[in-house]
Amino acid sequence: MMGFFKRPAPATDACALGSTAVAVPLQPGCGAPPGCPVVIVDGDGRPRRATTPAGRKVELRPGELAWAFHPGPYTITIVPYAQAPEIGLSTTFAIDPLDPAPAGKRFDLYLAAEGDGRIDVGLLAAAVQDAVRAALAHGALDLPPCCGIDEWNAFRLGLNQLLYLRFGLTVDDCVPVELDDVDYAAQLAARAAGTLGAASQPAAVETVEPALADAKALRRLFLELPCVMCGLRLGALPSGQDQFRRQQALLQRLDRVSVEITTMPALVLAAPGQPLAPGEQLRRMRHSRRAAAALDEAWALLARLEGADDDKLSALYDEAERIVANLEADCAGRRAAGVAQEAA
Repeated sequence: MMGFFKRPAPATDACALGSTAVAVPLQPGCGAPPGCPVVIVDGDGRPRRATTPAGRKVELRPGELAWAFHPGPYTITIVPYAQAPEIGLSTTFAIDPLDPAPAGKRFDLYLAAEGDGRIDVGLLAAAVQDAVRAALAHGALDLPPCCGIDEWNAFRLGLNQLLYLRFGLTVDDCVPVELDDVDYAAQLAARAAGTLGAASQPAAVETVEPALADAKALRRLFLELPCVMCGLRLGALPSGQDQFRRQQALLQRLDRVSVEITTMPALVLAAPGQPLAPGEQLRRMRHSRRAAAALDEAWALLARLEGADDDKLSALYDEAERIVANLEADCAGRRAAGVAQEAA
């Protein structure tokens, strides 16, 4: 089951740190670049900070991986609405090398759960854009057209909380920009091609290796769910018995989901010694990816829980119950060996 923690250790490219790369993996015996903290991830996926001085070799135990990251700052441009590619947000962020968060350093968890080799600025920018678009689509963020100063400040506050809780990024600045290099013809052609392709093929063609996608999703769930539970406990303290019971019920359900993740069967086996059909492997992989998408929604919800009053807390718990139900359903689907068992 723990096979999803086995990842390659690519060659070190420390010269790109702070410019085109946010974090790069370190080979055993490599020196830590000056001014760049080093994160070591053990064989079980637990991250820790290295205490190795700059220039000294990083010692790794068998099965451990290490990354060096540059705190930044970095400036990226994201497009919050796919339907309006001419509207962008120029966002400057940094990574706090100390990060005094009581539940652990969030960027370290990001590397442990999602890091596969070098983390380019463009790769992180795409992940940030996806997170912002999803939060806007689900109502976790609100950015109305021609928004006033109060609406903009509310969006900025939500953006700051979202990017910190999801990636460990501290937003220094965010301003709207107009993008003048948009190729509308190419976008319309790509959209039309995608629509026609979906209509002509009943089953979408998977473009990703199922075992790799499944392992990535399960790794995230295994490592991040306990942190989500911790955030739910600390995000907003219930003020009455009814809210306290709802919070405890959600935590108990998440705890059961976490146990299911730790005992998830192998992707390729229907039973011990019995291989699973390729089509069923794809189905299992889709369930694990949908569970990871629900995990992203959970992080966005935690950003809204901070400082929520009693009136908002009840509605947010309704949203939390929906997210937990999706996690439960997709984890059960991932465990099932076939559609018959899933329906049962």
